[in-house]
Amino acid sequence: MVFSMQRPHPARRALGVGLLVAAFGLTGLAQAQGTPIRLLVGFPAGAGSDAIARTLGEKLKDVLGVPVVVENRAGAGGQIAAQALKAAPADGHTLFLSHDHSISILPQVVKNPGFNPATDFVPVAGFATFANVLAVSGGTPAKSIDEYVKWVRTQRGGKETIGIPAPASIPEFLVKMISEKYKIDVQPAPYRGSAPMTADMLGNQITAGIASVPDFIENHKAGKVRIVASIGAKRQAVLPNVPTFTELGFSNLEDLPYYGIFAPVGTPQPIIDKYGDALQKVLAMPDVKQKLTAMGLTVAYEPQGQFAGRVRTYTQTWERIIQSSGFKPL
Repeated sequence: MVFSMQRPHPARRALGVGLLVAAFGLTGLAQAQGTPIRLLVGFPAGAGSDAIARTLGEKLKDVLGVPVVVENRAGAGGQIAAQALKAAPADGHTLFLSHDHSISILPQVVKNPGFNPATDFVPVAGFATFANVLAVSGGTPAKSIDEYVKWVRTQRGGKETIGIPAPASIPEFLVKMISEKYKIDVQPAPYRGSAPMTADMLGNQITAGIASVPDFIENHKAGKVRIVASIGAKRQAVLPNVPTFTELGFSNLEDLPYYGIFAPVGTPQPIIDKYGDALQKVLAMPDVKQKLTAMGLTVAYEPQGQFAGRVRTYTQTWERIIQSSGFKPL
């Protein structure tokens, strides 16, 4: 899949934009009508993506002058929310806050996801990158990945399960890489999101899990779980003592997952630009940047074209990894 920024026929697009500008000015259709903006999130309340969406939504409301309502369409790793975005009118009233899984990974691992990001969505802007990490629960004495592997070998007979937020996700492929590198039999245990997985880790129902930094960071700081490895070319600012998988001898895990906002394809460009500008203003607010950074995000605004390029490159990287793994779409 190659992500593109597809547009309607130039003549129709020019006519549509002209009518919008004439009728509503550059404030955008949603603002002129005072209609709330739906900000779709593919995960339940309490999950990392939900907390991020609510932080941004509250500030976007102030900048745009219209309500921004976070709407949780949880399930299937963001697939339900993505389908809802595809079905929404391209009138600027519906946006989708998503990380990489729904946009770059799902279309590669599901035969019929019900949407195609390359033709159904248009990027508005990117706002952060983050890392997927391996964390161990308090039920193990391990303080590093080597200690965890040793514990699995001596206490579990070399067999264990590692929780993942969704099947056929990057965490699942990381579990396979861990199993192959350390010659142990660890299998992914899929959950319906990171929240129930983390709950089982806190209850010592599972001994380890892989998810994003925002999903684990507060419990890591509290000592309830211990993050022992992260993806990326360098260590995360909020985890200076945690080595990267690259440092540990893994390959092809340098590209970081992303967060961004998407709209239905065909949404008029003046509205896309207005929302992108509003997001940039929100990210420049010190309290917002501080809060998102504390969640484990590396905050950096990326305009539409730059963000589309990031999505495209990241998708191609994982396309190679998924294909080489022999994974068959579900």
